[in-house]
Amino acid sequence: MAEKILFAFDFDHTVIDENSDLYCKRLAPDGKIPQEIEDTYSDVGWTKYMGLIFEYLHSHGVTEQHFRECMNEIPLTKGMRELIEYATENKHESIIISDSNSWFIENILNESGLKDAFSEVYTNPAQYDAEGRLTIEFYHKQDWCDLSTINLCKGHILQEHLRRREQEGIRYKCVVLVGDGSNDFCPALRLTENDYVCPRISYRLWKKIQKLESDQEAVGNGHKLRAQVVNWTSGLDILEFLKSLDG
Repeated sequence: MAEKILFAFDFDHTVIDENSDLYCKRLAPDGKIPQEIEDTYSDVGWTKYMGLIFEYLHSHGVTEQHFRECMNEIPLTKGMRELIEYATENKHESIIISDSNSWFIENILNESGLKDAFSEVYTNPAQYDAEGRLTIEFYHKQDWCDLSTINLCKGHILQEHLRRREQEGIRYKCVVLVGDGSNDFCPALRLTENDYVCPRISYRLWKKIQKLESDQEAVGNGHKLRAQVVNWTSGLDILEFLKSLDG
């Protein structure tokens, strides 16, 4: 019987206690992004919106070093270091599935010393162009999931990871999905009765699950949560639960 657990972590407001995309806005003059850029969000989606912000910041002299120093200010969420290190020490597997971007995540993981704790990071690719401008691309372009944004379906990514690992001969005792946002709802619905979803209390995923549990119409529309729910405010809450699983 497989003993390895797969931990699938969101990043913003889960591993770290901020939204890294919103946090970088403080690099703008007076910490403000022009309203004409802010107004594009609903029209072009989050990833293109962030691309416009990166372009604006570059035009005002924001460099890679400025971004690095900004990201290094962001704290880990309480208890997450202990949780991630425990999972690593006990030879479980941890991955990140995030709608942030690869450059932000890599820098924060490097600074925190947690990069080697994650076998994979699934997120929107970001890099600097020849002029030193930070650019971002869609992770993929999807049209199969109404619960997800066009650039990132976390449920699909999670299932593809499980499929690849199974082809490599790796099967898991269970999956533990740790998140906070609306885009964590899709992968939560794809979990089985053997799995666990850990929503951060009072955040959007938690609210969606609360609503789902009391909404028979949603269940009738196919939105049925089969996984067991472990609510959390600190990574230590999940750690105590994990120890009971390992016991």
